[in-house]
Amino acid sequence: MDLALKGRVCLVTGSSRGIGAAIAEAFAAHGCHVVVNYRTSEELATQLAERLSSEYGIDAIPIQADVTDEEAVKRMVEEIENEFGYVDIVVNNALHHYLFDPDQRKWAWEMEWKDYQRQIDGSLKGTYNVCKYVIPRMKFKQFGRIINIVSNLIYRPVVPYHDYTTAKGALLTYSQNLAADLGAFGITVNCVAPGLVYPTDASRLTKEEVKENIIQSTPLGRIATPHDITGTILYFASGLSSFVTGQTVVVDGGFTMK
Repeated sequence: MDLALKGRVCLVTGSSRGIGAAIAEAFAAHGCHVVVNYRTSEELATQLAERLSSEYGIDAIPIQADVTDEEAVKRMVEEIENEFGYVDIVVNNALHHYLFDPDQRKWAWEMEWKDYQRQIDGSLKGTYNVCKYVIPRMKFKQFGRIINIVSNLIYRPVVPYHDYTTAKGALLTYSQNLAADLGAFGITVNCVAPGLVYPTDASRLTKEEVKENIIQSTPLGRIATPHDITGTILYFASGLSSFVTGQTVVVDGGFTMK
């Protein structure tokens, strides 16, 4: 199916590996030019960009920026504009590193505000910084697709990862408010809420019994891979969803039903 993405310019934050890398490749496979954003993994980002350019015949470039650093984000967007002239699609995937280990997590009474603040900075502040600098360009073009990655834990906190889930909940409401403001300019804002995705760096400590419990409670009978997340993201980026904004789709095989 032609999703009418060919020639679009897509920025995927935190895309040197894991889910982000799968998202970047999915856009490249549909003819998008791709910006592979990374914070520290320069070698992985460069290798991915080179491979995507070679395999799919598009332009893919790596750009370093810590999305929690506003000046770094401003520089990144300026660099994208110098290379491509504009940004059509943004996938806000980056976050502060988090290990999903139920045995090592902090209980509610052990949490410090700094724990919350770190995740809020990674999820909400990072997305805010990126949106601040891409929205004016999208408004000028009267077109834009903003897709933010949240989590199914917002709806079903089977393990209460307090700081991570609170930050993702804040990102969801931020996204809905953006959608309300930006619709008049032809810009849509939607969220994708994955469940446990394996294998990724974040899920590598997930115990087998936890994964098995999730599988047993999932109608589709397995855990998501990074590539399972990309279809919904492509939908939100494509013309198929041109009249959809302010929405969240949970991608977890039916584990969460809302």
